[in-house]
Parts: sequence; C-alpha cells; structure tokens
Amino acid sequence: MSEQKFLPFALPDIGEEEIAEVVDALRSGWVTTGPKTRQFEAEFAEFIGDGVEAIAVNSATAGLHLALEALGIGPGDEVVVPTYTFTATAEVVRYLGADPVFVDVDPVTLNMTAEGLRAAITPKTKAVMPVHFAGLACELDAIIVVAREHGLKVVEDAAHALPTLYRGKLVGALDSDATVFSFYANKTMTTGEGGMVVSKDKELIARCKVMRLHGISRDAFDRYRSTTPAWFYEVVAPGFKYNMPDIAAAIGLHQLRKIRRFHAQREEMATRFDAELSDLPLILPARPAHAASSHAWHLYPVRLKPEAGVKRDDFIAKMAERGIGCSVHFIPLHLHPVWRDGYHLTPADYPAAQAAFEAEVTLPLYTKMSADDQARVIAAVRGVLGA
Repeated sequence: MSEQKFLPFALPDIGEEEIAEVVDALRSGWVTTGPKTRQFEAEFAEFIGDGVEAIAVNSATAGLHLALEALGIGPGDEVVVPTYTFTATAEVVRYLGADPVFVDVDPVTLNMTAEGLRAAITPKTKAVMPVHFAGLACELDAIIVVAREHGLKVVEDAAHALPTLYRGKLVGALDSDATVFSFYANKTMTTGEGGMVVSKDKELIARCKVMRLHGISRDAFDRYRSTTPAWFYEVVAPGFKYNMPDIAAAIGLHQLRKIRRFHAQREEMATRFDAELSDLPLILPARPAHAASSHAWHLYPVRLKPEAGVKRDDFIAKMAERGIGCSVHFIPLHLHPVWRDGYHLTPADYPAAQAAFEAEVTLPLYTKMSADDQARVIAAVRGVLGA
C-alpha cells in the first residue's frame, strides 16, 4: 500500500461557520425543531424558487414516506421505481402497504425512462418515483407526460440532485407533485442526517407538516415559544417522528449558502476526470443532453469496458492497495433478497441495470479533495488499467 494517507471515498466539508451556528443553537437552549429549522426551510424554498414550500425532515427516506402518504398511497396500490437505486426508494412504498414495481433504466444515463414507466403501468399504479442518478436529471418532462396520461402522482427522489438544472429550472421547481432531497453526510451538502420535502402543493405540504411530528395539530415550536399557556394540542392522525432538529438545521443553513461554490468545485473536478480518463477503457458518466441543464456531480460513476482487462471487484481492491477508496452505485434492487425473493425478480428482467452494476465503480469526488488528491486518484486509475 502507498505510504500516503488513505484517501476516503467521501468526506463532508464542514467549516467554522457551521460549527459556530451549531454552538449558537446549543447555547440558545432550543436544540430540537425551532427557529433555525424554520429559517433553513425558508432559505431552501427561496433557493429552489418558483413558489415552492419546503419541509425539513430527519432523512430523505422520511421525506419520501411523507410525500407518498400525503398523496394517499396505501394498501393495494403500486408505485413504479427504478431498480437502479438505493433501497430507500422502494422501502417507503412498503411502509404504506403498497407495492413497488421495478423498472430497468436507460443504459447511458442509468435513469428511469418514460418508456419503462409506460410498460409498467397497471390498473393498480398510483404513482412513480424517478431517481436523478448521480446528480443527472431524468427526462422528467416525458415521464410526467406519461404519468399524467394515467392519472399518476410523481414524486422525485432527488437525493443526488442538488443543485441540478433541468431545461433551465432547478430540480425541485419542476412540475412533479413533490421532490425530496437528502442531506446525508456524503451528499452535495449535509446536515449530518436530514432531508427536505419541496412542493408547490399547499395541501401536501400541510399534511407532511402534521405527519412529520406524530400527527399533532400544532408545531412544538409554536406551543413552547408561546408567552401564554398553550399546552393544548390534538393528535389528528397516527403520524411519525420525522422532524429535523435545530442542531442539524444550523449546519444546513451554511451548507446551503455554500452550495453554488461546492457545485462549481464538483463541476471542475468532473471536467478534469473526463479529460484525464477519456483515453482509458472506461465508460464515463453521462452529461446533460439539453441546453440550460447541469449535473450536480454528487457521484462520479465510471464503468469498466470489457477490454479493461480487470473485473470491477478486482479494480476496487487494486485502488485500495494504492490508497484510494472507491464505492459502487448501486447494487440494483433486483439483486437484494427482500426485493428479489418477495417480487420474484431476476437479472434477465433488468439487463441495463445488471450490466451497469457488474462494471460500475464510483471514484472519489468531493469538495475537500485537493488537486493533488485528484491527481492521486487519476494516477491510481491509470496504474490499475496499465495506462
């Protein structure tokens, strides 16, 4: 192994501003959902624009669950999801007693397609959850056309997609029913754990707001900051415990203010990878197909071509020997026992996703990487491939 320090696959980029804001929250005495969460929601909604409202939650998984619940998804319903995603996309469907229906992805973008959605629709289909893989937007216009033809709700899993532009608009300001972002530790911005539900549908937002905190009719923040007795509340639904605390929102406030800079750094690194890896036996990540569109570059996924002469697992092991951490995105859902066995799925049903998985490696790309760090990654890839 190299004597150089091991370069991990991902690291959060936390500055003194975030630390000071967290300290301020701790000293304020208000550490759960309160003024900083309200401020974070307001600033996030303003960032996305187009009149959206935003509800902060403790994970994107929670946000997806809340959005589907607010749209009335329940037992006997079907929700179409891509197989090439993290399990959260499908598991939230099961939380509600509904069934995920898995579709293959485009072999170039690894995103769900409108054609795949159309073929999966049955009389039980009530919604679709496209995933913007790696930070590249799906062809959402076409997906929405098919969805509306069949009366389906559209919830975007935008865990990778901040700040992704699609045809001149940020993901989150498009024409779906709701969009859910993730602020997990390795995302383009972080709150440690956390997420955000964004929608123009005021009824959906109101339902999410009630259901994220036990189905209580009033915010704890409103009750506890009142200067007059305000102890009374009503539980109007069997809700969940999905609220974001102010400690997390304090981090998010400053991460959001840095997101444009973070994105510029990620774009620069992706462009360098493209330039310096283009002569190798690799399929490089797809870029946006339309003007006024951009990639968030949450991930930089490459795929080994057959002529690379090395299998994916061996490639990752050899990169680790050179002090470089890599990952795989994703092990498709049709290969996981819970979905494979529960829904009788086989690799032959999902040829594009299966082929991508067998060849895919995600290289490190994050804002705390220096130019020298990236040079190490490039040299290691070239070394493993004998270039």
